[in-house]
Amino acid sequence: MNELHNGEVDSIIIKGAKEGNLKDISLKIPRNRIVVFTGLSGSGKSTLAIDTIYQECQRQYLEAIGYQGINKPKVDFVHNLSPAIRITQNEYNKNPRSSVGTVTNIYTGLRMIYEKLSKRICPNCNKEIISSECKEEVEKFESNFKVYMYCNHCNHKMEKLTRTHFSYNTREGACKTCQGLGKVLKVSKENVIHEHLSLEAGAIDFWEQRYKDYQISVLYNAFKYYGVPAEPHTPVNDFKEGQKLILFYGVESDEVKKNFPDIIPPKTVAEGRFEGIFPVLWRRLSEKGGESKKLDEYFRSDICHECMGERLNKLSRSVTVLDTHLPELVSLSLEELYQWLLKIEDYAKGTNKLMIESYLLDLKTKIRRIANVGLDYLSLDRQTMTLSGGEAQRIRLAATLDSNLTGIVYIMDEPTIGLHPKDTAGIINILKELRDLGNTVIVIEHDIDVIREADYIIDMGPGSGKHGGEIIGKGTLEELKKQNMSITGSYLKRKIQNPKKFRKGTGDTIEVKNANLYNLKNINVSFPVGCLTSVTGVSGSGKSSLVFEVLSKSNIRNQTNHNKVIGTELFDQIITVEQSFLTKMKRSNLATYSGVYSEIRKIFGGLKDAKDRGLTIKDFSFNTKGGRCENCEGLGYVTSNMLFFEDLEVTCPVCNGNQFNDVVLSIKYNGYNIKDVLKMSVEDGIYIFNKYPKVIKILKLLKDVGLGYLELGQSLTTLSGGEGQRLKLAKELINSEGKNNLYLIDEPTSGLHPIDVENFLVLLNRIVDSGSTIIVVEHNQQVIRASDWIIDLGPEGGINGGKVVAIGTPDDIIINQNSITGKFL
Repeated sequence: MNELHNGEVDSIIIKGAKEGNLKDISLKIPRNRIVVFTGLSGSGKSTLAIDTIYQECQRQYLEAIGYQGINKPKVDFVHNLSPAIRITQNEYNKNPRSSVGTVTNIYTGLRMIYEKLSKRICPNCNKEIISSECKEEVEKFESNFKVYMYCNHCNHKMEKLTRTHFSYNTREGACKTCQGLGKVLKVSKENVIHEHLSLEAGAIDFWEQRYKDYQISVLYNAFKYYGVPAEPHTPVNDFKEGQKLILFYGVESDEVKKNFPDIIPPKTVAEGRFEGIFPVLWRRLSEKGGESKKLDEYFRSDICHECMGERLNKLSRSVTVLDTHLPELVSLSLEELYQWLLKIEDYAKGTNKLMIESYLLDLKTKIRRIANVGLDYLSLDRQTMTLSGGEAQRIRLAATLDSNLTGIVYIMDEPTIGLHPKDTAGIINILKELRDLGNTVIVIEHDIDVIREADYIIDMGPGSGKHGGEIIGKGTLEELKKQNMSITGSYLKRKIQNPKKFRKGTGDTIEVKNANLYNLKNINVSFPVGCLTSVTGVSGSGKSSLVFEVLSKSNIRNQTNHNKVIGTELFDQIITVEQSFLTKMKRSNLATYSGVYSEIRKIFGGLKDAKDRGLTIKDFSFNTKGGRCENCEGLGYVTSNMLFFEDLEVTCPVCNGNQFNDVVLSIKYNGYNIKDVLKMSVEDGIYIFNKYPKVIKILKLLKDVGLGYLELGQSLTTLSGGEGQRLKLAKELINSEGKNNLYLIDEPTSGLHPIDVENFLVLLNRIVDSGSTIIVVEHNQQVIRASDWIIDLGPEGGINGGKVVAIGTPDDIIINQNSITGKFL
């Protein structure tokens, strides 16, 4: 132990790390440096950085302030740690009220400026007044305070508009009609009712089989009750007005009561107590808590007719500062907002300047930091639920710099995800600023530019899963290149291969006409069918809008002259594979999601030992009662609530983490019980279950998409955005073999080492060669270089984006002077 105290406090010292696939690692990591962990997917980077170092930082910190019983990672010891902050891709929830403005607190700063300097009309003398020039008075009502002000012209007393009145999340500030959401939901009638059809022929989209027959009989009873009987097989178009009102709104509605004023609504179903198709949909939506993909297509959100999407009530949205209403500011890009703040700085004088000086400084600093990570194209009203994993992570990253903390260990999971190479420099600057404040910055990363700028690199491998978990290289980039064991070093020494021949496609094209959604500038784009096409451009240039809003929704949107898509009818299916996280349910794992677990349970349920003990397929499920441990309900752990800290998962004391009871665990196939199988990697599963074609087909596809290292029982909540997305792609491929599909994929190489990207490209090419078409939104230069066709958008992000900058093969893009992407290729 003495050696640890000989001036080695400038390093984090790890001895005997055995968590996950780590092979008894001992290592020194320099403190107050940028340290990059790199290596193949599944080589143990996250296990070492997050499950060992971060977990031990948390444990030691919490124990120091009196919390006991926190899980210690499998490591002999870790010395010289500090409190740690982890920044991951999975940061923001799906709350529609959460926006870029609220999570960055920039909107709060603007509300303060409007509280101090807002200009409004006095309701008494109709003259303009500025709040800073009016006398104030505070009155107490029960437990609340109210602020009043007196008009400096006529002395009229009125309530002062404070920061609360400028928030759309408060009763005082929000528009009454939409409760501050800016949108109201409406039933999308054309998607629910096909009026050219009769009810019997399927006019109501969500009426199926027996439910349809039942609903039709109740409706005809209602028609008879109200004296407007209808002939069966009559198209809905030909219904009388009264019949349509009963069908749409139901017998309890005001519409029907108004139309039949002298008739009391029927009391029973037999008499014709019909609920109405719109009320049924609203009821189902409220029962599902607003979350149901099935219902999504039956509703559309329309701009609120009261506030026209501005979210604030009439008075709050009417006041101005520098002749600008607050809702106008939140729709500007951050770049434009910065220019407005500079104008305010010039405009405010004397006392007014003193009142807002600190807020202005804070706002400008925040916006500059967000611009440094390449996100100045975002507007404050952009909902956080629409941000990509990379955008969310970079906003959080920019926010960490507001803290000015020192001596912290920052652990980041691929901060450059979703970034064009042009924007990576901003991220690197932030990492350097954090380090220069006296922090240790540990980054899990595959981006070559970040690796180049690191003070120290740790390369893990040599393979994935059980073939990984070792340190195969460490030092600076130049030192890594000289280490023969280092896979990353060897890759960086290689000469770039000449690109393949580009496919010409089938001759058919998908045409997008007049795309003007978000920042797209009425562009026309052609995508060749039968090719691998990359849509490229800097962050915010309009790539996702073009592919995932215009192209992917062409079959559910009513076609107009704008955002028109022609040619998708050539495909059996349009399959969208985005970066959203798969599930919040910890019960879902790789095996259950891919469908392979059903096949494995059949194998176990069919074993002679299982039958002799009276076990069935059901007993090998951890999701149903029977064979599972009931103390943890088959999860293998129980959750301990830590109040202000993250909940802790503690190994179940009854089954010791084995998930099943002893009888089930005694049944073995090839020497492995069901828990052993769940702990097995996909690659091992291919070897163990080689006699079962259905199992092998699924496992081989998982391996082909670069997930061979994952454990079959790994919870989907622990997967990165890129892993989850490749799993979705594998599932789609399992279910759609032999079809001619259009795949729209969002940055599929997130989280992949350059060598893994090469293997993944083999799969993409195989899909295209089998007759399908792939369009990827991508920044990865390996994928772009290997594409048949490139559509480069830009030239910048946000309002300065949304145009087609260049199109052609990779060779065409490289020589195109307009293309920023071409410069990096």
